[in-house]
This record gives sequence, structure tokens and C-alpha cells, in this order.
Amino acid sequence: MLVTQHPIFRRFWYPVMPIADLTSGPKPFTLLGELLVLWLTAEGKPAALRDRCCHRSAKLSMGIVQNGCVRCPYHGWAYNASGACAKVPQLDPGAAIPKTYRVEAFQCAERYGYAWVCLADDPLLPLPEIPEADAPENRLIPQFYEPWQCSGLRVMENSFDNAHFSIVHAASFGVTEQPQPVKSELVPLELGLKAYATVPVVNPPLQQQLLNIPDSLTLREIESTWYVPFSRTLKITYPNGLLHLIFTAATPVGDRTSQIVQFCIRNDSEADAKAADIIAFDRQVVNEDKVVLESTDYDTPVDVAVEQHMPSDQPGIVMRRQLAALIKAHGSGQQGQRILAEV
Repeated sequence: MLVTQHPIFRRFWYPVMPIADLTSGPKPFTLLGELLVLWLTAEGKPAALRDRCCHRSAKLSMGIVQNGCVRCPYHGWAYNASGACAKVPQLDPGAAIPKTYRVEAFQCAERYGYAWVCLADDPLLPLPEIPEADAPENRLIPQFYEPWQCSGLRVMENSFDNAHFSIVHAASFGVTEQPQPVKSELVPLELGLKAYATVPVVNPPLQQQLLNIPDSLTLREIESTWYVPFSRTLKITYPNGLLHLIFTAATPVGDRTSQIVQFCIRNDSEADAKAADIIAFDRQVVNEDKVVLESTDYDTPVDVAVEQHMPSDQPGIVMRRQLAALIKAHGSGQQGQRILAEV
């Protein structure tokens, strides 16, 4: 499943960049192979255009923001959030700017501290709603923003995979003496998936402090939600009532690369647990996953007959079947016709 070959993936929202990164000027980002420029308008809202000036194709992301518009570094043409050229310095004062002077614009919005982009005018799903992020008693901690050399589907399947904990995460929270995964209750959605499980985990010294649980073993009550195609939340509740909710997106830069966007939401305070320590523990877990996932084939099959499965792989099977059905229903590239022949 090469994401750039299937137009359906352009019809979803993806987090592409922290809003804070845009305060210093326009920035480039590649989404599904599409070169974008993002910046903040005069109202402080994020905007996204194709990263090519319509005059001589210079990259707008190399320019500056002027009067809320992004200005080309070559001849100074400036574009507003709709993609229309708002200023051409070389024209006589008062001269009309031709309507053909414009660059393709894309839907762009801010949520949870990030700029999100949809490359189509008719997204299939709205931006994810995470009620815990809006609760005033909770705090949001930005964690990771980095490229991984793997497919988004691999990242999503891994997020719902209870069978790898004792192997991949043996040094962090996996119970090595218990390799058999706990069973999850799966609730497939029309587009998406929910999973519920109770998972026993190792509670090392640092985590004991962060969770305020002095035991060497503890339980996680887990509610996982998959947002098609490549975002998820992992809502963990501990026996003492502590909430640790992780949002992860594997935003598709191209077929081989995913931009990992991750933040967490907690119902404690900085005095209870330092954000830097929380990030450090989650960094260990994330790095354990990254090493393995970057070794997998980036061209992840949605045909469930291509790879072998075991009972705990059911969430991934649900994902593959949903994505296969989407690709089939909305058209696909030349490779899609082959891999979906038996779906």
C-alpha cells in the first residue's frame, strides 16, 4: 500500500507541524509527496499552499511573511491564505493583479498545538476530537516530532499490538515472563476502531515516581482509538486514577517516511511529575518501537493473505480490511488494482 498512489489518502486531516515552529516565518513540509509551505496569517491562523510560486517556481518557504501573506524570495510576489496573489512589486501602483496569479491552497487548521492539513476539499472525517485535551484540569505535553522510515499502517498496527510488549519493551514495561498477550475487546467503527484491554506491566523506579505507584508491577486499563488512516489515541488509566493519554500520528510524508507527531495528556501537575521525566520514559518506549518498525517493509500490504497472522493480530486485520475497502471504493493507482483484486 504505497500511500502516494492512492488518492483517497488526500481526503484526511493530518497534523503536519507544531504551531510554535511557524512563529519565526514560513516553513516547508511534504505531505503525501506534495510540497507545502505553511505560515501564520495576520490573525495568527495557520495557512498552507503548494510550495511553488506561480511565476518562476521558486519555493515560497524560502521567503518571508509580510502583512499576513507569504512572500516569494525571488521577485517578491505575495500570496494570501486562499492562494491568490495579493502583491506584485513590479506592477504599476493601482494596477489590477491578474486572477491567474495564484497558487493552489489547501485546508489548514489548528488543533492541539499543531497545524493540520487536508489536501482535498471534501475530507472523509473531521479533525479528531479528544475530550481530555479540552478538560481544564488536564495538561498537554508535546513529546515527539520526528521522521521515521516506515509506513503509517505499521505504526498504527503496532499501537494496537499487545503481543510485542514482552519482547520489544522488555527493558521498559514489558513482562518478559508473560509473552502471551492479553485479549482485547474490539469495537470496529464505520471508519476506525476502538479496543479495550487490561494489561499488566512492569513499573520500574522512574515510572513509580511518575505514576505515584510504589509497586514493581501495576495494571493499565487501556482504551485505544484508531482514527483512519494513521492517527490513534492510547488512553491509559492506572489503579490510582492517573490518566496518561497518548496521541500519535504517523503523518505520511511519502511512501517510505512518516512524520511522527506525539503528545500526551495527564490529569496531574508538573509538581506531581516533571514533563521532562514523562517524556524521557515515553522516549525509551518509542525508541524501542522505532528500531523494529524501521526494519519492516514500508510497502505494507492491505491484502490480509500476503502476511501471516496470529489471533492477537485482529486489530491490524480490521485496519487492513477497512483501508482496502476505502481504496477499492474510491479508486486507486495501478498497484492498488493488483493488491485489491481479491479483497
